Amino acid sequence: MTQASAEGDASGPMLAADGTPLKKSLARALRLQKIRALMLIAPLLLFVLVTFIAPIADMLFRSVENEIVSETLPRTTAALADWDGQGLPPEGVYEDAFYDLYMAAERKEHTRLGTRLNYEMTGASSLMRKSGRGLDDIGEVYQDQFEDLDKNWDEAQPWAELMGDPEWLTDQAAWEKGDRMPKFTLRDGIADLLPKTAEQYEAFALYQQEEEAKSPLKEEPWSAVHTALYEDLKAGDLSGYTGPRAEMLIAADALVDSPDFETVSFADGFVEMDEDWAQPEIWKTIKLYAPDYTSGYFLNSVDMQLTPEGVEMRPENERIYILLFKRTIFMSLVITGSCILLAYPVAYILSNLPSRQANLLMILVLLPFWTSLLVRTSAWKVMLQQQGVINDVLVWLGLIADDSRLVMINNQFGTIVAMTHILLPFMILPMYSVMSTIPPTYVRAAKSLGATNWTTFWRVYFPQSIPGIGAGSILVFILSIGYYITPEIVGGTTGTFISNRIAYHISSSLNWGLAAALGAILLAVVLILYWAYDRIVGIDNVKLG
Repeated sequence: MTQASAEGDASGPMLAADGTPLKKSLARALRLQKIRALMLIAPLLLFVLVTFIAPIADMLFRSVENEIVSETLPRTTAALADWDGQGLPPEGVYEDAFYDLYMAAERKEHTRLGTRLNYEMTGASSLMRKSGRGLDDIGEVYQDQFEDLDKNWDEAQPWAELMGDPEWLTDQAAWEKGDRMPKFTLRDGIADLLPKTAEQYEAFALYQQEEEAKSPLKEEPWSAVHTALYEDLKAGDLSGYTGPRAEMLIAADALVDSPDFETVSFADGFVEMDEDWAQPEIWKTIKLYAPDYTSGYFLNSVDMQLTPEGVEMRPENERIYILLFKRTIFMSLVITGSCILLAYPVAYILSNLPSRQANLLMILVLLPFWTSLLVRTSAWKVMLQQQGVINDVLVWLGLIADDSRLVMINNQFGTIVAMTHILLPFMILPMYSVMSTIPPTYVRAAKSLGATNWTTFWRVYFPQSIPGIGAGSILVFILSIGYYITPEIVGGTTGTFISNRIAYHISSSLNWGLAAALGAILLAVVLILYWAYDRIVGIDNVKLG
């Protein structure tokens, strides 16, 4: 190689064996290494996302989600947006509510709506159930009169010919069960002629096809369709109509215009179903919770409520959640403290005993893990009750009178005792793990320099065991703040935690929105306390060995 080529090679980029620049080759190798590492952890990552992160995110989303009201009552919520909230809403709102609730009742969604509104207004659930059964009473006023005029108004085929597109009629008539049903199509011009009727009949036909798998040619229309027909005939003049079923429709138009035709206003029909529809509160509640997202669940979680006048505190006798949050944090701190006091001597002995004795003692520490949590909690319920083992022993020793037995169950004391016993191993293990790494030579060196046993412990041994105390405290506190089985069994009314209310709303009241809001607040409290602990103690000082 000549000097010039050598100098040229030296001035150019360093090359790999395959001739590519070394820097580029190293970057590609590093990228491939990262991809391989990601592929290795991808199954676990996907599992965690699907089974842990996604359910938590979904539950937290429920704390603000409120789409059921607007989805179930789309017309009503839109109409109430223009209502000033004074007195009762206008007749048009009742009309929209009639059509919305009729469809919701057919889909069995009105009960879910009632359950949601019942969280904010007591009695809304029964009101929706009762209204779902009584909506036909309004529509049958018109349906019966149209049927008396012409029996065809109670038949499926005439309605389909009046409302349906001719091509669809042909395809639907040729349809056989098992084949794909042709989607219903309105006849040209019918939506301009009978707008409300066309809308309601189309909703009826599509419901029959998509949700009932039935042919609209064989199913009689709902009474809501007859109600819409009356509204259209009242609003227009169809005496010049010449389309399908003209004679039938013109006769119905004449009937509606006659003085003998019986009518009922939507407002009167609703009040006849239930007098609560004549109260502004139900309409204000629907209007207030019409948005797709609400802060109502979080407000309820802190003993507040959303009202038409703004955010207000709940009445004194309904404020329970702030008390439960305070009680949960206080009792969790007490349980953590009691676990520290009981676990420290045990962990110290474990770490300083010979291996043979330490292993035997460790088995005794781990023994509770081999017993059911329910069994351990129930055992404490037996021991702590007034006729239980502990009271019997105290009476036998003469420390208390038989008629003055201690009340140690169904209160905070019982919860603290039972949970301290259950969570004690979670404090002992981190402490033991840290203490076992403390060199005994430090203690001997301090004593050889003249330090007393107490000085040696406090100035030399204890500071080195603090990381174990910190690790155990975080573990026990986080576990205790979310416990609900033990407080439920031994806590009574004064020893239950906020987690018991969360479990109640998830499994019994089915108020998942409130449960999610309570859980979100509890999570925020834990994170804030964790942050405070990190600022004061330092999370880097926490060790597990």
